[in-house]
Amino acid sequence: MKRRDFIRTAGILTAGAVAGGMLAGGCTAPKGFNFNKLGTGSGLRLSFRPYELELRHVFTVSSYSRKTTPGVQVRIDYEGYTGYGEASMPPYLGQTVESVCSFLSRIDLGQFRDPFRMEDILAYVDSLSMGDNAAKAAIDIALHDLVGKLMGQPWWRIWGLDPAKAPDTTFTIGIDTPAVVREKTRECTGRFNILKVKVGLNNDKEMISTIREITDLPLAVDANQGWKDRQQALDEIFWLQENGVVMVEQPMAKERIDDNAWITERSPLPIFADEAIQRLADIPSIKGAYHGINIKLMKCTGMREGWKMVNYARAEGLKVMVGCMTETSCAVSAAAQLSPAVDFCDLDGNLLITNDLFRGMEVVDGHIVLPDRPGIGIQPL
Repeated sequence: MKRRDFIRTAGILTAGAVAGGMLAGGCTAPKGFNFNKLGTGSGLRLSFRPYELELRHVFTVSSYSRKTTPGVQVRIDYEGYTGYGEASMPPYLGQTVESVCSFLSRIDLGQFRDPFRMEDILAYVDSLSMGDNAAKAAIDIALHDLVGKLMGQPWWRIWGLDPAKAPDTTFTIGIDTPAVVREKTRECTGRFNILKVKVGLNNDKEMISTIREITDLPLAVDANQGWKDRQQALDEIFWLQENGVVMVEQPMAKERIDDNAWITERSPLPIFADEAIQRLADIPSIKGAYHGINIKLMKCTGMREGWKMVNYARAEGLKVMVGCMTETSCAVSAAAQLSPAVDFCDLDGNLLITNDLFRGMEVVDGHIVLPDRPGIGIQPL
């Protein structure tokens, strides 16, 4: 289905639109899916549908490779206004299109007549399960988009932030052969001011050395829990510093908190927790083991909790970065609303796909440019 057709039909995907296994717009409804009705009266109306993201290149990290990422697009309608949201499910989150749609089908937003009751609405959504963080994030993002539109303001302004303070975003180069790494690095030439490199296998130095053949841009590295020996990890971090690396994400398995703390204590580079932290309540447990945290909306349940994490982390003296999964400009632009308040940004998920649905946050000469449009700042394509 074409992107314009999706935006036009997403709002009418109700349980009654499923007939003979087909959804409005000609998409097959996977077995067992129960699409929400839009609701009636003056309450909030929820609708959603699957949407698979297609990657420009095979994406490889220390634990898996993929060419697509499953997702679910969400919208909330209220008195002629529409808020858009998104759930993206890379493999390590342990969520699927089926689980997200099953969770969304349990939500009754029609009971709420005032979208400004965001704390009540999102507390209700959060109470429905212990997990389902990506599904919760989709509702959170759509609600923030809706309320921002009702207020006529972007969320960076509602939060009192200066968009000019948003740091440059990294652009991610996954683990690959030297030839492909060279190709990907050349594609970045002149477009970005800092690159992010996936490491954690036995070819880390080859990856960095290959990139250094093409560019001397600063690098961030993400081991994705791939390093197994803390002394070897520390030795590699010193080597990485000598080769222009400025920060490291999740060096060892999240369960090995003492080893990660040992590395952080001795590291010449800031060490950020990624897989080791999901939500606000996780911050106390990692204090002292990392220099900073990586906030991702799909992990933390959305903008509401992400903003709380920024402020709590700052109060604890931690550095903060905001990242993303493979996402459309919807979820990336939502995360970008936090960007003026953080130290590092990794907001390139929309740049890694070929079938974006929205226009939103942009990257110009490596800089994050936040639109002045209300809500999360997106426009359907």
